[in-house]
Amino acid sequence: MFGCLVAGRLVQTDAVPVAQDKFVFHLSDCDQVNHVVVFMLGTVAFPAGTGGAVYFSFPEPVSGSPVWQLLGFLSNDKPSAIFKISGLKSGEGGAHPFGMMASASPSVAQVGVSVEPLEQLAQQTPVTSAAVSTVDSFLLFTQKMLDSLYNFASSFAVTQAQMTPNPTETFIPSSCILKWYENFQRRMAQNPNFWKN
Repeated sequence: MFGCLVAGRLVQTDAVPVAQDKFVFHLSDCDQVNHVVVFMLGTVAFPAGTGGAVYFSFPEPVSGSPVWQLLGFLSNDKPSAIFKISGLKSGEGGAHPFGMMASASPSVAQVGVSVEPLEQLAQQTPVTSAAVSTVDSFLLFTQKMLDSLYNFASSFAVTQAQMTPNPTETFIPSSCILKWYENFQRRMAQNPNFWKN
């Protein structure tokens, strides 16, 4: 019914049923995993009015007990999702339907899917750090570049009273750079490819 994919590895379709409505994937060498994709195989749909809550657990180093964290959910209308798990290895878990299942080893994480009513799924709050950014990497790079330029240029700012005359130096008002910065951001928001014209 479900598949699990980690970049650079084969697709896993061998979810272990731990109850009639609960399935678990085991992720070996989980220290090397940043993102995981969980998806429906398309062979079996969720029963009407239900979906699958997706959980992640990484055993605590001291106790060895798994700490489960809610990543999000799947449904017939949303049959796949990608989750960032690289920041979830520590921290507190929340309520989960998997009981006290033990992990196979300290380096094996688990991804669990629990079939639950859609109304219940809508009321649950996943850990915020599991959401994968929907911002295009080019837009993100451009934003960071603009921030860096503005911060760098601003670090040299002096008031007119602090300026010493230097006939070989050209000064640009910081308001000019700020105006360019705001204009560039506005244009990127309207059309990320405007610079190609």
